[in-house]
Amino acid sequence: MSLSSARRSASGRSGAEPGQGLYPISVVTELTGIGPHALRGYERAGLLTPARTDGGTRRYSDDDLVRLRRIAALVESGVNLAGVRLILRLERELAELCTENAWLRRSRPAASG
Repeated sequence: MSLSSARRSASGRSGAEPGQGLYPISVVTELTGIGPHALRGYERAGLLTPARTDGGTRRYSDDDLVRLRRIAALVESGVNLAGVRLILRLERELAELCTENAWLRRSRPAASG
């Protein structure tokens, strides 16, 4: 995969599912500026789980790229990996609660005035 086709795909024009593993580690380092050692470290820390080919090669998805950019921003601001893990979990839980809250608001009967 060329870097230009990877950039087109990463910008959402590939037709691939957001969670589908597409990019090898070399393309991800080009797209994100995050080195392969850091990428493997984030995986070891449980911060992301790229797909694997039958041969064991990592394949990162568009969702992984978004997550990596968030991780990088947190690390740049001085958050350690344990803190990053906690923040990502809390952000996910908040998004789930907001979705549930919106559903509950839509499904409740209108209050009579």
